[in-house]
Amino acid sequence: MAGLRFHSRFLVLCAILLILTRCHGQLCLPEKHIALFVFGDSLYDVGNNNYINTNSDYRSNVWPYGETTFKYPTGRFSDGRIIPDFIAEYAKLPLISPYLNPAYRQYADGANFASAGAGALVGTHRGFVVDLQAQLSYFKNLIGMLRRKLGDTDARALLGRAVYLFSIGINDYLAPFATNSNARYLLILIAYFRAKEIHKNGGRKFGFQSLPPVGSLPSRRAVNHGAATEEAIARVILHNKVLPKVLVKLERKQLKGFRYSMANMVQGREDRMLWNCPYRGINSCGGRRSVKEYELCDDPKEYVFFDSAHPSQTAHEQLAKLTWSGTPIHTGTYNLKALFQL
Repeated sequence: MAGLRFHSRFLVLCAILLILTRCHGQLCLPEKHIALFVFGDSLYDVGNNNYINTNSDYRSNVWPYGETTFKYPTGRFSDGRIIPDFIAEYAKLPLISPYLNPAYRQYADGANFASAGAGALVGTHRGFVVDLQAQLSYFKNLIGMLRRKLGDTDARALLGRAVYLFSIGINDYLAPFATNSNARYLLILIAYFRAKEIHKNGGRKFGFQSLPPVGSLPSRRAVNHGAATEEAIARVILHNKVLPKVLVKLERKQLKGFRYSMANMVQGREDRMLWNCPYRGINSCGGRRSVKEYELCDDPKEYVFFDSAHPSQTAHEQLAKLTWSGTPIHTGTYNLKALFQL
C-alpha cells in the first residue's frame, strides 16, 4: 500500500513537472522562463572582445582585472562582476556568457553581445569592436538557432518574455570624429533604436540607461577639460534629456506592447564617491598599454572606479540594485524587476 501511494505521488510529481516545463530534445525550460539578452559596450561586455582581433585598448583579459570574484581576468572591465552579472543573479539566471564564446550554447537563458569600445554608430572604433549593428546581426543568427531548437512558436514566446538590456552611446561621444555636427546625438539615437529590429522579432521588454557624466570619469578628471571634452559633456547632457522623450514616444505611439526601464545613472551616482584606485586617471591598468606602470589599490570596494573609466564591482552592484529595484525617480515607470515579472 505504501509503495502504491509512493508510486501515485511520483506520477503526480512527474505530471506537474511536465506542465511546468517544455522540453525540446535536451533543452527543458520552465513555462515562465525569462531570458536576458545584453547589448552594449565595456560597461556590459563580459568577454566578447577576447574572441575578436583587436588591441589591448579594447581588452581586459589581463591581471588585475577580475581579481575580486573570479580570481582571473575574464574580459570584464572591472575587478569582478558587472551589472549584467548581478541582474542575471537577481533574475535567478546563470551568468550570461559572451555570445562569441564558442563553448557557450545555453542560448535559452540569453546571451551577451556587448563589446568594449562599441558605439551605436558603425564608425565608432571601426575594426576594433563589435558595433551595435553587428551585435544585432549576431542576435538574428541566435534567433535562427532558437527556432531550429524550440520551433517557431516556442522561440517567439521565449523572445517575447525575454528582457533586452542596453548600454550604448558613450563611445560615440568620446571618440574622435571628422565632422562637427550639432545633430550627431540624433544620429546616435537613430542608430540606438535599432532595438526596433528586436521588437519586430517579438521583443517587448527593454532596459536602457542614461549615459554616465563624462566629466566624472577619472580619465577626464586627470587632464584639463579641453574643447572636445566640454563638447562631449554637453552632448551627453543633451542625449540624457532627449532619450526619455524618445522612449515615451516609442511606448505610446510606435511600438505595440513596448515596455521599458530607464535607469538614471546620473541620479544614481550623485551620492557616491567619484574617486578611483590610486593609479588615478591614467589608462595603464594591467601594464599592456602605452603606460606600463600601474599602482593597484588595496581594496577596490572602497572606490567607484577600478581603472581610468570603469566602475569597481562594488559600484556595479550598487548600480545594478538601482536598476533592478529602484523607484520611479531612478528607473521610470518600470524597474527591471517589474519587467521580469510582466
